[in-house]
Amino acid sequence: MLVDTHCHINIMIKKDFDVPLAPDLFPLAQLIIDDAACADVTTIINVATSRIESLNCIELAKQFASCYATVGIHPNDCTSEWRSDMDALKKILSSQTIREFFPVRPEVLEAHKKNKNPIVGIGECGLDFHYPDFNKQRQIDAFRMQIELALEHDLALVIHSRDAADETLSVLHEYKNDLRRGTFHCFSYDASIARESLALGFVLGIGGTITYPKNEELRNIIRSISLDQFVLETDAPYLPPQYMRGKANHPSQIKFIAQYIAELRGEEFEKIAVSTTQNALKLFGIEK
Repeated sequence: MLVDTHCHINIMIKKDFDVPLAPDLFPLAQLIIDDAACADVTTIINVATSRIESLNCIELAKQFASCYATVGIHPNDCTSEWRSDMDALKKILSSQTIREFFPVRPEVLEAHKKNKNPIVGIGECGLDFHYPDFNKQRQIDAFRMQIELALEHDLALVIHSRDAADETLSVLHEYKNDLRRGTFHCFSYDASIARESLALGFVLGIGGTITYPKNEELRNIIRSISLDQFVLETDAPYLPPQYMRGKANHPSQIKFIAQYIAELRGEEFEKIAVSTTQNALKLFGIEK
């Protein structure tokens, strides 16, 4: 069993962002999930980027026992309406029972009921200063609010950070005495930032970018850290491994990424598969 800790099936199966999933798209999701299962990827965390995409991630978890959801606002989707978006997420998280979200197929309810709620994380949230005209203070305020939601509901934090390492760590240090469960999605910084992130108790999310020719520093980081300090992700449909650059990524690629890391570290594939799965289930509080 392998886990894709960061996927966007909700985006893979539709043409437009921020529109609700139509029921006729669920068969497309089923094909993706079935193909992933053929590659031993049996648990998929669909990660939200906006209010509507949060609801779409929840909808996928309603339909498919292998899927779990996060809710959150991506820093690049943090508009002037972000406070009302956050109010909507708070209402979602205030639901008292799984049945409020899942009045559907018994087998899906059975699969999720051990975990009380199939919403297993907050995010992806954080700071992204890559594109021009970003609103720094708005991103920081939204990031803080989502950290506080993760703490309030005892959920994992899925951190997006791009061109904002120092600022991201500065915000996280404000909560260092309380926040211990999170992942740096698509980790892309240097070894010193990795050390500081790990010291705060987070794990690194590692995906197809580790195979890119210019990512030798990331490969060195993964060679050097312990098995309990990273999880696997695809970010599908984005960031495919090098051998399929230019094509849409897929959660089935988790198996390839695990094999690549096993060779990189000189360890057995089974060891990487077992450890990263255990790390992921612990991170998101999923019982299997």
